[in-house]
This record gives sequence, structure tokens and C-alpha cells, in this order.
Amino acid sequence: MRLLRVHTDDGLRDAVLTEDDRVVTLAGEPGAFDLAGLRERATAALADVGTAAALDDVRLAAPLNPGKIVCVGLNYADHAAEGGQAAPAEPILFMKAPDTVVGARDDIVIPRGSEKTDWEVELGVVIGRTAAYLDSEADALEYVAGYVLANDVSERHFQLERGGQWDKGKNAATFCPLGPWILTADEVPDPQAIKLGLDVNGDVLQDGSTANMIFGVAHLVHYISQYMTLYPGDVISTGTPAGVGAGQKPPRFLRKGDVVRVWADGLGEQHSRLVSAP
Repeated sequence: MRLLRVHTDDGLRDAVLTEDDRVVTLAGEPGAFDLAGLRERATAALADVGTAAALDDVRLAAPLNPGKIVCVGLNYADHAAEGGQAAPAEPILFMKAPDTVVGARDDIVIPRGSEKTDWEVELGVVIGRTAAYLDSEADALEYVAGYVLANDVSERHFQLERGGQWDKGKNAATFCPLGPWILTADEVPDPQAIKLGLDVNGDVLQDGSTANMIFGVAHLVHYISQYMTLYPGDVISTGTPAGVGAGQKPPRFLRKGDVVRVWADGLGEQHSRLVSAP
């Protein structure tokens, strides 16, 4: 099932995407992430699709409002290598604030003072059950509600050259486009077999697969649960393959007017235009 949120004349609404890519809005107001409730409402809505709209005719919102976004750094060996860094022995974790989240067709705002705004296509893992101190990886995927396409937009000058932790390069407004939809976990037989990629102005720059993650989804859910409690609606952004702007020769960064297309098998596409901060 593909679950999304859309802007309507009546405000923000949860919705479901039909097999022929029509959007059916769900009864009730969007609230805290509740997969069981969403499934029930979506099943009821799919019984009558007479008012469905074409996907291209709706204004997409992010498909959920995460309580927190836990990001994994250097989780593909080729990405670590392009930055001249060794593959980590354990997952590197950092956070993105919930207010970085925007929809799949929203603008990305280049922050004031930016010199090196960069891109990172990533698989996002949506948590469906409270996870704390999980005993093993064996049942970790049972805590996953679904998967979502993410772009971990990063300002490398802020992140790497201004001292301190990475957070200052990761948390500008609009730096976490999510969606267009959540694909429920029952439709993803193997989260380590998803192709994903990114292009800027039509130039293909990232073309990878989650098969090449250093730490897979089950490991990450188990590992992160040892250090923080994961709640329904939290998102784990699992790292990016090689091809980021900082790894190009010469380096290439985003500028006003650029259009970034981000995609992953089964998870749709994002189309984001770069604009300057007001």
C-alpha cells in the first residue's frame, strides 16, 4: 500500500495511491503516525474511488511528520571512499530536526552563506512499533512500518569546515525532502535490494543499490534501539551511495535554479527546485 498526504481545499489530508496512480483522500484529520489506522481508513476509501485525482494534479505534502529523523553517515563503502574516509566499524549516527522535512515536489532553500549545498539520495525506514533495546536483529524488521524516499540535503562547508558536529550542515529548513509516499513493509520483500539514484538537471550523479549498505536495515533498527527509543513515525535515513557533489571531480554543488530528481524502486520520485533563502 502506498500512503501519502496531500494539500486540499479543506487542508492537509491523508491519502492512498491506487494501482493506476490515482489519489484517494481518507476520511479524518491527519494525526500521529498509526499504520493500523491508516490501513483501515485506506481500505475503506479504496471501496469508492469515484473522486480520485491524478497524482500529477495534487499538491503533495510529506507523507508523515516524523517525531525524529535518525541519519546514518558513511553507510556505503563507495561513498566513504569518495570522501577519503575508511568504512566505519559501527554506524555513525546524527540527527535531522523534524522541521527540515518538506514534500517531494517542494523547493529546497539554499541557506544564507552557503557555499557547498549537496545532495544525498537515501532509503528512509519508517518505524511502526515502539522499539527499545531490541534483543537481536532477527525480529528488527517487525518494527518497520514501511519505507520512504529521502534526500539528506547537506551543506558541506557548514558540516565539515566550520567546526563542531555535523548538525549545522544538516538542519537548514527544507533539507529533508520525504516521499512522495510510504510503501508499506509488506510490499518490500527485501529492503537490501532496492535500486536508488539521483540526477541534477538531467545529469545522472548517483546510481546505487541498498545491497551495498555496510549496515543493513535490520542491523540499524536493532543498533539504534540500544541508544534511543524509536517510536511509530520516526524515520531512519540509512545513508547514501557514491556520487554526492563533494565527491565529483571537480566538486559540484547545487545552485539556484537547479532541479534535483531523486528516485528509488517502488518509492516514486522527488523533483525539487533549488531557490535562494529570502
